[in-house]
Amino acid sequence: MSDFFSDYWSYYIAAISLIGIVWCVWLLFSQRRMPKGTSTTQDTGHVWDGDLRELNNPLPRWWMWMFLLACIFALGYLTLYPGLGSYAGVLGFSTQGELAAHRQAAEKAQHDIYAKYLTMEIPQVAADPNAREIGQRLFLNYCAQCHGSDARGNRGFPNLADSDWLYGGDPETIRQTITKGRNGMMPPFAGTIDAKQAGDTAQYVRSLSGLASDPIRASRGESTFKTTCAACHGASGKGNQALGAPNLSDSVWLYGSSEGVIVEAILKGHNGHMPAHEEILTPERIRMLTAYVWGLSNTGGAGQ
Repeated sequence: MSDFFSDYWSYYIAAISLIGIVWCVWLLFSQRRMPKGTSTTQDTGHVWDGDLRELNNPLPRWWMWMFLLACIFALGYLTLYPGLGSYAGVLGFSTQGELAAHRQAAEKAQHDIYAKYLTMEIPQVAADPNAREIGQRLFLNYCAQCHGSDARGNRGFPNLADSDWLYGGDPETIRQTITKGRNGMMPPFAGTIDAKQAGDTAQYVRSLSGLASDPIRASRGESTFKTTCAACHGASGKGNQALGAPNLSDSVWLYGSSEGVIVEAILKGHNGHMPAHEEILTPERIRMLTAYVWGLSNTGGAGQ
């Protein structure tokens, strides 16, 4: 009912439901006995296969009572539970509330599993085989869709199993990233930089990481980089973890290292979104997931 824009539809559905039940009761009682002057067995005149006749007899009492009890049950159900438009019912039941109750019960049952890790430092948790197994299952459920089951990422999704970090790879930063999420934006410069300048800048960016580049074009692109890109990526292209600006002088590329891909990033920008999980995961689970992600690049990689 929350999808409706007005109360009209709520009243409409409630009215249809109640009218339908009342009509069924009326129909039942209107057909419970034969009209006066007719015999108990009324022949409709329809005959099949020579001697199979269709009769119009009164409904059996057991069937009438069963039908009436079904209507009474429907009215009782609609009184106790949601069903009449936006009416919540006397019991106030909702599927969201039931889900929350089941989740609370499950979290209470799992409390003892996580309790022993709450007093341990993240490196200790990451080194514990059982904790690593729990963290891996959490990762596969909540993170693998973007970062891959091996945590090595994909185009636009960072590799979590190496030592390159957009915002920092210490345990507290990882925990904050999982809890609050991240919004990393590379602004488009199509309005201030033309395609030729973008191509020259891409050549300069490639040269920063030792990739093949045209030295003449890279020289022209250096000035554009320093006046436009250095504010976030730094004068030497080392990046800025406080802003989530990637390091452009190493061999790690989030979207690709070809000139065309870099030019597209310069002209059109990028908008990277890491969703917050504080409403999805409990603090204990976030801590286990933090330890697992931290351990991917500090205790032997994703294979553990």
